[in-house]
Amino acid sequence: MKTDELREKYLAFFESKGCVRKPSDVLVPTWDPSVLFTPAGMNQFKDHFLGKVKLDFTRATTCQKCLRTGDIDNVGRTAFHHTFFEMLGNFSFGDYFKEDAIRWAWEFLTDKKWLGIPGERLSVTVYKDDDEAFQFWNEKIGLPTSRISRMEEDENFWPASAPSEGPDGVCGPCSEIYYHLDDGSDVEIWNLVFTQFNRVGDPPDNLKPLPSKNIDTGMGLERTASVLQGVPTNFHIDNLFPIVQAASEVCGVKYEYESDNGRRLRRITDHARACAFAIHENVYPGPKDAKYVVKRLIRRAVLDGYQMDLREPFLYKLVDAVAESAKVPYPELSETTKRVADVIEAEEKAFFGTIDGGMKRIGQLFEQMRDEAAVMVPGEEAAELNTTYGVPPELLQTLSAEQNFTFDWAGYRDAMHEHSIKSGAGQKELFQTGPLETLKEALRETPFLGYETIEATATVKGIITGVGGKDDEGQLLSHLDRASDAELRLVLNHSPFYGESGGQVGDVGVIKCEKFEFQVIDTQRHAGLIVHHGKLRRGEIHEGDECTAIVDSAQRDALCRAHSATHILHYALHKNVGDHAQQQGSKVEADRLRFDFTNQHAIDDDVLVQIEKDVWTQIDAAQPIEWKTVPLADARTAGAMMLFGEKYPDPVRMVSMGEFSKELCGGTHLTNTKQVQAFELVVEESVSAGTRRIEALTGDRAEAHRVQTRELLQKVAKTLGCQWEHAVAATKQLFTEVRQLKKELSAGKPVEHSETFVVKKSESPTDTEDYNAIRSAVRDITRRLNVSIDDVVTRLEALLADRSSLVKQLREVTAGGKLSADDLISGAENVGDSMLIVAETPGANPNVMRGWIDQIRKKSDKPTAVLLASVQGDKVLLVGGISRELVDRGVKAGEWVGAAATVVGGGGGGRPDMAQAGGKDPEKLPDALEQAKVSMRKSLS
Repeated sequence: MKTDELREKYLAFFESKGCVRKPSDVLVPTWDPSVLFTPAGMNQFKDHFLGKVKLDFTRATTCQKCLRTGDIDNVGRTAFHHTFFEMLGNFSFGDYFKEDAIRWAWEFLTDKKWLGIPGERLSVTVYKDDDEAFQFWNEKIGLPTSRISRMEEDENFWPASAPSEGPDGVCGPCSEIYYHLDDGSDVEIWNLVFTQFNRVGDPPDNLKPLPSKNIDTGMGLERTASVLQGVPTNFHIDNLFPIVQAASEVCGVKYEYESDNGRRLRRITDHARACAFAIHENVYPGPKDAKYVVKRLIRRAVLDGYQMDLREPFLYKLVDAVAESAKVPYPELSETTKRVADVIEAEEKAFFGTIDGGMKRIGQLFEQMRDEAAVMVPGEEAAELNTTYGVPPELLQTLSAEQNFTFDWAGYRDAMHEHSIKSGAGQKELFQTGPLETLKEALRETPFLGYETIEATATVKGIITGVGGKDDEGQLLSHLDRASDAELRLVLNHSPFYGESGGQVGDVGVIKCEKFEFQVIDTQRHAGLIVHHGKLRRGEIHEGDECTAIVDSAQRDALCRAHSATHILHYALHKNVGDHAQQQGSKVEADRLRFDFTNQHAIDDDVLVQIEKDVWTQIDAAQPIEWKTVPLADARTAGAMMLFGEKYPDPVRMVSMGEFSKELCGGTHLTNTKQVQAFELVVEESVSAGTRRIEALTGDRAEAHRVQTRELLQKVAKTLGCQWEHAVAATKQLFTEVRQLKKELSAGKPVEHSETFVVKKSESPTDTEDYNAIRSAVRDITRRLNVSIDDVVTRLEALLADRSSLVKQLREVTAGGKLSADDLISGAENVGDSMLIVAETPGANPNVMRGWIDQIRKKSDKPTAVLLASVQGDKVLLVGGISRELVDRGVKAGEWVGAAATVVGGGGGGRPDMAQAGGKDPEKLPDALEQAKVSMRKSLS
């Protein structure tokens, strides 16, 4: 069946069921800010589903143009993935529901008047608790239970995992229809979504029935066409393969399905089609949103061409082939082929103009990474390749994956953000407007007085409403006559307040006079302006008012302690780790600092201790801290630390600490290292490949952390019932016992454990007189438990509860006869060349039964079939396993277990080699086991 015929048949079928045929919505729905492209057929009916519009019809059917990029890396590699595709859909807005949706789907698929697919080639899935859908498929359609699988909420619910994870709102179970291919694999061709609930809050009982239930179904046009036409991939169907052939001709490469070039030609086909449809709707390649997706797709296709030795634009030549393939459903595409082709060609030329240099640089980068045994492509390198050579990060990620490298997305985004700041973020940023821009034109800049003083007389130059933002820049006022909680921004003629920059957060304090009092809660920089964010607490403000700006001295002192300690830490890192430990970023808050630096590996605890000692040495030495503005050349001659690749002004501000540290810095500092008071290194961790992070505290926070650390070890000891010098060993013992108990429970081993946790004394106890030993112990504990210092006790209490529960479960499971795999094997029956075991295992849970089955299959020297059962309360549990030799003969665990489950009033399924089912009638378990023996004997004979 031709693809155009399939599309028409689907729409005609649902028209015959009373559905109104509606045209495809646009590919780029500008009216819907929640999506860049139309992702599904239901998108144009959002308001219909939500009851926000008058319903002129309650049933509809469409064939919708869609574009998704979530599976972009699979395009060309797998048989059924695309970026651009068509989705056939039928919808009900409070009209027909589950039974009709299922019945009509089956009719359209299997009736010879329509598609005529043999019913035995189809199977379905339903949500695990959707007994209604299961019953319709089983009793009304006649599908055997072996071809109906119950799936979890992450697979068969919309939105995925909505019952447990949310979001609140309209949701419902799904039923998916699969087609069985000749090679034994399955492909999903249709998804039926039954929106019947309103989720409110967390489970249980959080799914409330909707008064008006809806249907949203989607059938993949290309997928269904491929199975009807018997081709191995969507790209071989009648309306796509001509584009593949055209790509082969344009690229001068023979199309071979299994080859790398075959995959490239399929990807080129997909991307050419997606771009042609998008550009047809005037979405041109660009730097943001939908435009960036188009740019990305073009450049991915060009890269595929480049790898096939093409050095001139070629993708644009496929636009005519795309238009020809779509001429029946979308004849309008042929009206814009020249414009679309011109746009694609221009983008190709731009990329080809830089790709040689980019590919050469990529090759050098990969060679360097191999030499250094690196595994992650640095984000900074990706940003440079993007900004200098125009290589999109997704292309670099693809090439990296082919070389078994990972990609630093976080570092890339940070680097691009920094680039946008330095470059002005393009033309849009060059022509900013708004109140701050008005003030900047008048004032140029706000002189900063804070190096010399934290209090100064000043004049109000600007009053601006709001916090500022993309959608609300605020209003410039001449006066404000009432206090409120609304946030404002003040600009003065000069200020002692430090505006956030260089990692140091902004000052807080007060700006006041007799007329008003303005509380400063943050200080930011806008180009050269210092902008004070805060609230008017009393009085009224007028432009031109004389006032006093007073920085909170305690907050400033805490910031200075943290910032000066950052410089000392940088020195200590160079001394103990090496000069390569260059700053990669920092955050300076009140008595807290975060410092990122280059290093390939984690720093050992003993080295961290030495780093901290060296910091303390410089603090105790009371070294003077000075700063002065000097020519850049003089700073370089003086040996000031300069970050590689950083561009500095000339002259520069150089901060010196004794003779051990000289750095270029615009932040505020102490006048003596002794004023840091205290330093506590809290954590050393990874940020990305090759970048580490240290977090540390100073001043009162450092002292408080020392007290907390000592107290925590004592709390751990109290929680675990041991001396505090044995807390580390006790934590490890508890963690290990819980892990071992889980293994024993899974295997069903009859091992005795004490009901309460009994601590074994450590052979290497912590020296509780040595703070470094105490802190090392606490670090060991937090790492072992993978929690912060604040969550240690809670985690230990949870582990103790887990241990108690596991011990209880293990006793219950192993109480009934203390079975083992060997016991079960001893009762086995030989059938032909195979071994059959069907047995009741009282008290065993599914994990235990699966563990026994795995052990039996490993111990057996012949093909083996095992079915185990247990009764838990009023429920029956059945678990079956088949060895690989029997699976290869066509024996399936799912069918075997499922058939036995029907005897006890239940159902279930699973993989061919392992399956699980349940039932509601324990009294019939002996009958089920006998039936299982009889049926498997026949299969094995």
